[in-house]
Amino acid sequence: MEKSEKLEEIVFPEDAEKGGRNLSHDCDVCKKSFSHKGYLNVHKRIHTKEKPFRCEICGKSFSQSSALTSHKRIHTGEKPYQCNICGKSFSWLGVFTNHKHSHTGETPYSCDICGKSFSQSSALTSHKRIHTGEKPYHCDICGKSFCTSSELLVHKRRIHTGEKPYHCDVCGKSFSNKSALNYHKHIHTGEKPYQCDICGKSFSQNNDLTEHKHIHTGEKPYRCDVCGKSFSHRGDLKSHKRVHTGEKPYQCNICGKSFSHSCTLTSHRRIHTGEKPFHCDICSKSFSDYSALTYHKRIHTGEKPYHCNICGKSFPVNGKLTIHKRIHTGESPYSCDICCKSFTRPGSLASHKRVHTGEKPYPCDFCDKSFSHQCALTRHKRIHTKEKPFRCEICGKSFSQSGNLASHKRSHTGEKPYLCHVCGKSYLSAGILTAHKRIHTGEKPYHCDVCSKSFSNHGNLTKHKRIHTGEKPFHCDICGKSFSCNSSLASHRRFHTGKKPYR
Repeated sequence: MEKSEKLEEIVFPEDAEKGGRNLSHDCDVCKKSFSHKGYLNVHKRIHTKEKPFRCEICGKSFSQSSALTSHKRIHTGEKPYQCNICGKSFSWLGVFTNHKHSHTGETPYSCDICGKSFSQSSALTSHKRIHTGEKPYHCDICGKSFCTSSELLVHKRRIHTGEKPYHCDVCGKSFSNKSALNYHKHIHTGEKPYQCDICGKSFSQNNDLTEHKHIHTGEKPYRCDVCGKSFSHRGDLKSHKRVHTGEKPYQCNICGKSFSHSCTLTSHRRIHTGEKPFHCDICSKSFSDYSALTYHKRIHTGEKPYHCNICGKSFPVNGKLTIHKRIHTGESPYSCDICCKSFTRPGSLASHKRVHTGEKPYPCDFCDKSFSHQCALTRHKRIHTKEKPFRCEICGKSFSQSGNLASHKRSHTGEKPYLCHVCGKSYLSAGILTAHKRIHTGEKPYHCDVCSKSFSNHGNLTKHKRIHTGEKPFHCDICGKSFSCNSSLASHRRFHTGKKPYR
């Protein structure tokens, strides 16, 4: 809550001499008008930064004597304003007046733009800046601007000074602002006094309840002035704006890497510390951030709460749904600046760029082979470990890759979702369809570097190369004879078994 210092209710001699006439006194800096010259003189201290009233206990200075009087109550603990309804006491008249509205529900200050009402005039003043875009409070260190003086104060403590003057008397944890401390204290008390009258959900802070209600109303009052996108939470708008500005105000003090969100920095730091504070209560696996744990738990529960409103397909995380929707819209917002090829995901673009650079940053610690993608390395390692973690629950067959399991399952269901638009033939997997399409196009993109012979799929090239190398990796476990391809081994085994496949 932004505290505004009220001008002292005094009679100025120069005005008394004029018979109390209501003359206008204008500020020559900002042109604001006042009914008394004394009020104007007090106001000018905003521009001059003059603070003539000093606390003799802590040395803090103020522009008005009333502000000093109020401040001294921090040291004395005096709370002269008592609520006759609940008995709660307050140090400041303004806070006491605002508190009274919590009993009456009165919101006498209305916005003339959107009609929203507030219990405090200062809250209305701050709210109006959403519409005007005004940010009158500027940080003298980095130049960043804010809507309220309290936001500026919190910014300075978080980013520049690191000051945390508010301490929890239960656990000793410190905070940069009082509201954060009050929010934290609810962890110890479990108190959630603010309840939604629509769904009954309770909250520890009133502003959390206010923003929660936007879920029910669909209201998105926070609008980006750059792209026009609207948000239901002010924090989401603030984070979104960094997409346009490229601002990354949260810096790691270990490696210097910067981030646009404080939560991302917190998660990043755990890379250095190795901390994994979030534990799965089903399999005991640990994670460095809560969202990863939430996503992991859906493996156990099978929950897929994010649904595509076009085809009905469901996903365990919202990010996968967003990417999936681009199949329907055809949107590929991430473009390669070398060949202009576009991609639906930033990760796909980063991987693609390695085609141009030849970079293979993921080395195998078994065989010295390197890969351009982490997932390719993970799949490759299973050749060495013989691991097959993906098991068919129908026939029990296991696979080293989830894609192979998905394709295999279609042999049970008969599903062939990949359709060739040339001949109408359908296939179990996208890879088989891609290989099939080369029959129509005549494309043979896989070239032998020994004899320059070309092939339509990588598997045929691999088999062909064994002609040059003499490699015969498939061994008969009965007589020990070796073969260059698996099909030849299968034919050979029939000599031992006597099996005749063709009748």
